Amino acid sequence: MLQFLGSAATFAIGAAVVFGAPVPDGTWPTSQGNVSFAEVYVVKSGEVFDGGMKTYDRSDITCLGQTESNGTSNAVFEVEPGATLKNVIIGTNQMEGVHCEMSDCTIENVWWEDVCEDALSIKGGNVSSVSRVIGGGARYADDKVIQHNGYGTVVVDGFFAQDFGKLYRSCGNCKSNPRQRFLNMSNIYADLEIIQAQRVDPNVSIIMMNENFGDQAVLRNIYVKPSTENYTDFVSF
Repeated sequence: MLQFLGSAATFAIGAAVVFGAPVPDGTWPTSQGNVSFAEVYVVKSGEVFDGGMKTYDRSDITCLGQTESNGTSNAVFEVEPGATLKNVIIGTNQMEGVHCEMSDCTIENVWWEDVCEDALSIKGGNVSSVSRVIGGGARYADDKVIQHNGYGTVVVDGFFAQDFGKLYRSCGNCKSNPRQRFLNMSNIYADLEIIQAQRVDPNVSIIMMNENFGDQAVLRNIYVKPSTENYTDFVSF
């Protein structure tokens, strides 16, 4: 049985945001082939990388769980501001998944089949930056799926998350970057029934934000398929 969560806090986004992605049905895409990179692939500003629903990973890296790595160099893709990564499955041989080092990226129909340290890291940018995650999904995240260390707003629409610790985490250790962050999340299906991930925290959260920095969020159409474990929809610090 699915549980429905309404809205949490509200805030005004500076850029126009359109919500229209369907709520996922919980199915996983079929890979159309495999591609391995020997280094991070950079999607340049203004470019669209359409992966054709192939599985992409690294030929020189294996996942080391929650071991902190050298960031972008251990990612499969780095997506520059104004660039789009779409129709991609991120495979298991990687540590950092996808990085948006300067925010303002678009991640469309991207799937992480087995999240390592985290799936998507969003950094940099400015107060007017808007990074978008449209469609796609991620599973088996021991900790975070989306890590938002940058400025501005993250929009997540039509995303499927299965077996995770935190679906979205605003910067957890940002003494050098104490800025307000915004989240707009809609049409989400969170499946917590299957437990495979080795979670670093037994408490599962849909989002975690920093109250002391004034972080704000809007949640719309969040559907949760619960397990016997407890979960929280919103946690602030």
